[in-house]
Amino acid sequence: MRRALVTGAGAADGIGFATARLLAMGGHRLAIAATTARIHDRADELRALGAEVTAHVADLTEPDQVDRLAKSVGPVDVLVNNAGMGTVNALALQKPFLDLTHAEWLRQMDVTLTTAALVSRAFLPAMVAKGWGRVVMVSSVTGPVVSNPGDSAYSAAKAGMVGLTRALALELAAQGVTVNAVAPGWIATGASTEAELQAARATPPGRAGTPDEVAAIIAFLASDGAAYVNGATIVVDGGNCLVEKKG
Repeated sequence: MRRALVTGAGAADGIGFATARLLAMGGHRLAIAATTARIHDRADELRALGAEVTAHVADLTEPDQVDRLAKSVGPVDVLVNNAGMGTVNALALQKPFLDLTHAEWLRQMDVTLTTAALVSRAFLPAMVAKGWGRVVMVSSVTGPVVSNPGDSAYSAAKAGMVGLTRALALELAAQGVTVNAVAPGWIATGASTEAELQAARATPPGRAGTPDEVAAIIAFLASDGAAYVNGATIVVDGGNCLVEKKG
């Protein structure tokens, strides 16, 4: 039975928890992490489904807390880097680039990009030693594919996750470890604003995606069947990025 760690899994209606639930249904032993104690509620919900799961509270921008997480969890076969801005408690900062303070810029880089780098660095050595591993970065279409006014910091951080994905994919392929990314578009979560849900209604399917629909792609990338998928970024946006003329 393989073991998986999903970060940013504290929200009951988020992509992280949907992914953890799907991996549990697929037979994975789970470790889930978030910045608040609500992660224990998510663990209880998974246990009620029959999952074997441990819950961990950690600020993944802090190297010492990442190190403690790694020691507590132990080696994993699957790592899903989902932690980042975009929750009810930590909304992604929307502010014109010229108005951003240095601290605000660094905060966005830390929460979205540095977390992925620190957690990957902590858990990859065991995957390399084993000769098998799956890393999935939860990026976004915002940054790698499109952007919005006021989203410069978020866009740069999410695009950085894709760059990190590609670099690690090249470095680790010969060791049996794949590194891929998913790039969700408009996904209906508890953190979605009314403006975002309205934008989702203008997509080709006429609706927002669901966390479960993103989780399905993550679960595939974590599977044996995805062994020859490496360094890829899979867009999950209902085809919205294909539409040149919107409105």
